[in-house]
Amino acid sequence: MILPAVLSSLLGGLLLLWACEVAATPPELAPFDVGTVVARMAAAFQQMDAYQAEIETSEYQDGRIVTTRRFRFSFRKPDLLRIDMETPHPGMRLVYPDETGRVFVQFGGWKGFLKLRLAPDNPLLATRSGQRIDQSDLGLLIRNIARSVGEPSRGEPQLVEKDRQLLLEVVAADHFLPGVVTRYRFVIDKTLWLPVAVDELTPDGRMKRTVRFRNLNISPQLPEDFFAIDGKTGSHGPAAP
Repeated sequence: MILPAVLSSLLGGLLLLWACEVAATPPELAPFDVGTVVARMAAAFQQMDAYQAEIETSEYQDGRIVTTRRFRFSFRKPDLLRIDMETPHPGMRLVYPDETGRVFVQFGGWKGFLKLRLAPDNPLLATRSGQRIDQSDLGLLIRNIARSVGEPSRGEPQLVEKDRQLLLEVVAADHFLPGVVTRYRFVIDKTLWLPVAVDELTPDGRMKRTVRFRNLNISPQLPEDFFAIDGKTGSHGPAAP
C-alpha cells in the first residue's frame, strides 16, 4: 500500500535527522575547573618514573602540511630521552644527554656508521616550532599548559568534556617562540590524566602544528642499556631499569 510506504519513508527520514543531530552534538562543559585539571596532570606525571609513546608531529604553512615526523619517544626521569625515528629518517636514533650535555645521533641503514654529537640547539635538530629536543617531555608540556592558562589578559581558557577526554583551549604566549602568540588546543585523557594531543594555531585559527601521543605506555620496563651511548651508560645518566 502507498500510505504505509510513505509513513515508513517519513519515519526513516526523521530517524536519520535525529541521528545527525546526535552526532553533531557539541561537547559539554566539563565538571572540572582548569586549576584542578592542571593539578591532576602534574600529579599523574609526578607518579611515574618513565614513559614511552608513538608520536606524530605535523608542521603547517599556509594551511598545508609541510613536514611530518613519526617516532617512538622514550623518557626516564630526570632527563634521559631517546628518539627512534620512523619517518622521515627510518632507523635514526637520538639519545640525550651524553656526558657533556649533547645529543648523540646515530643514523639508520647503510649510514649507521655515522655518529654525531650535537648541542640541543644545533640547527640540524631545529624545527619550525622552535622546540628543542631537550624540551620534549610531558612534564615540560604540563608546566607550559599551567603557564598558558595563567595568562588571563588574553582571555579565559575554555574547558569542555567529550567522552573520556577534556578539551582545553587557550590563547597564550608561544611556548618556544619569543614574541609570538599562539592558540593552543590540548586534549587530555581522563583515564591517564595526561595530555595526548596538542594543536597549535595562530590567534585567528590557522593551523601551525599538531602533536599526537599514541599508545602512551606509563612506567615501561626498558632494557638496562636502553639509554646507553656506544654501548656504555657513562656519565650521561643512569641506565634504565
